[in-house]
Amino acid sequence: MLPIFQVDAKIEILDRVAIIVEDGVVLESQVNKMMGNIRKRYKEQGAALPPKEILLEQVHERLIVEELQLQMGRQAGIRIGDGELNQTFENIAESNGMSLNEFIETFEAEANGESYEELRSQVRNEMIIQRVQRGKVGREINITEQELDGFLATEGAIKELSPELFILQILVSNQNKADALLEKLNSGSDFRMLAKENSISNNASSGGEMGWRNLTDLPSLFVAALKNKKKGYISPTLKSGSGYYILMLQDKRGDLVRFEDQWNVRHILMMTTKLRDETFTKKELEEVRARALAGEDFDLLAKEFSEDPGSASRGGDLDWISLGKTAPRFEKMMLESPLNEISPVFESEFGYHFLEVLDKRTEDLTEEVIKDRAYGILFSRKYDEQLENTLRTSRAEAFVEFKELD
Repeated sequence: MLPIFQVDAKIEILDRVAIIVEDGVVLESQVNKMMGNIRKRYKEQGAALPPKEILLEQVHERLIVEELQLQMGRQAGIRIGDGELNQTFENIAESNGMSLNEFIETFEAEANGESYEELRSQVRNEMIIQRVQRGKVGREINITEQELDGFLATEGAIKELSPELFILQILVSNQNKADALLEKLNSGSDFRMLAKENSISNNASSGGEMGWRNLTDLPSLFVAALKNKKKGYISPTLKSGSGYYILMLQDKRGDLVRFEDQWNVRHILMMTTKLRDETFTKKELEEVRARALAGEDFDLLAKEFSEDPGSASRGGDLDWISLGKTAPRFEKMMLESPLNEISPVFESEFGYHFLEVLDKRTEDLTEEVIKDRAYGILFSRKYDEQLENTLRTSRAEAFVEFKELD
């Protein structure tokens, strides 16, 4: 007879299915973990916990919606690889002034039993959900130019987004004098000097300085004249009850103010081919350059010889170029070249060139930056609304079954 062994051991159930969500599940351990985290936060904040039934319902709904989004991610083929996840953690560690190893050690020392691998899994899921939301919700959002302009015209947007302006003014008593001064200003006369000599305002002695002002602090007449204008702008004559004003926007400041150096450049490019090696290409371009130096029309030479498909038909004109927008060797030659002088022939990754810098300016990009920020604000508002609607619809249409747990 075989010996009989009595097994007096309790079988421990490690985990159970709490909710079936479409073709996935939410586990009891997930519910318990989230409940525990919420209780801990309430305790740390010294706040009273909601009733258990309400708290449990909120946790269930959050986990259901998360599982639905993870399923959407799997169906869409969204994957977060280890390399991308590692980079995310390195960024998190760096933002906290730590190395990755220091971050891991600190986390595991303070995580109350949660492992770094569990944290990686959680962050991976969050990244998948974010990608699902951007893809599913972002494409549904449309912001028209009319909406954008309407938002920028609101008092709140003007106060939040508009830069401070440093304004000069000239005030005279009659329009003829104002028009004559405006003509002088447009011909290059100094605004401050004309203000000192002609303005009847009480700041004439300082050259008409009104100082730093926000648009919300200005009369509507001035706002209409200066809104969306670039640094250096001089207004037309403005009629008011006090007389006739001319304004100059001398400077701007604020978080959204951007000025950018730009160069107006034209060039001629020749590229090596199987039938034309580097030596021959450079020699041929040197001959074209010599013709330009001799006075032949650069525009016509570019149309005939340049092999740059983007600029040849425009006489080699690249329009206004900012730093970082061209090949490094091209930019270096552009910066070293005096205005209106034809450069030596040089090589870039595209071939051989010579160029001419026609002009240089500092462009005021503030209004473009403000518009981008305004677009971001509107997009964020619409995104939150659309996301809420999308998640609500997905939840309402999903198959969900709650399991009875002891």
